[in-house]
Amino acid sequence: MTNHLRALRTERGWSQQELAGRLEVSRQSVIAIENGRYDPSLPLAFRIAETFGLRIEEVFVSPSAG
Repeated sequence: MTNHLRALRTERGWSQQELAGRLEVSRQSVIAIENGRYDPSLPLAFRIAETFGLRIEEVFVSPSAG
């Protein structure tokens, strides 16, 4: 699954550490999600989308969708 997390984070001027704090996860988790090495759990994916004020489909893209 690909995502737009890095672009969304940088558009807002947030560091990885700041986003991690907002999501209550480690900075390493944010890095892994941004780099596509880790797919977040469904509850975390929804929390990420809510943090950015977006729908989950606007943050995460299924490989079959492209």
